[in-house]
Amino acid sequence: MQRLTAFFGVVVLGLVLVATSCMGQTNRPSPPAKAACSFSGGKKITVNYSSPRMKGRKIYGELVPYGKVWRAGANEATTFVTDTNLTVGGKDVPAGSYTIFAVPAQDKWTLVISKKTGEWGVPYPGEAEDFARIDMKVSQLPAPLENFTISFDHAGAACAMHLDWETTRASIDIAEKK
Repeated sequence: MQRLTAFFGVVVLGLVLVATSCMGQTNRPSPPAKAACSFSGGKKITVNYSSPRMKGRKIYGELVPYGKVWRAGANEATTFVTDTNLTVGGKDVPAGSYTIFAVPAQDKWTLVISKKTGEWGVPYPGEAEDFARIDMKVSQLPAPLENFTISFDHAGAACAMHLDWETTRASIDIAEKK
């Protein structure tokens, strides 16, 4: 009888732990997301970020102020990992792990590639940790986008990375450096 009681106790405890971990993941307001771009030969870029929601808020110029470094997502810092040497917006970026930030403005954005990794999304570690600051192109989306999204378009041997949210798209071209 004691064995049966112990068995059921373990089963109930296991079910409680599974239910608790599942609830934490589904209720996360800015869920984790991933974007990737593959080059020939299997080399790739992977970006891991958290995707916040608009929820009726004005994003750029208010929630995300113009002219200030933003973590390009929510929660943990947004990671940018490449297993090949790249040219990002004309600047050479060696293979490795980085954190990316952005400095939004109405007409132009700056992508910040930071050498410091493993931190929470804020505070920004500072310019001393910057590997590069690169201008991004800004355009308008045809309709508001509720979820902040990072994505890649493949164009020949290159990728265009897009940061889309609200009615704004910030883009930068990335190519494998040969």
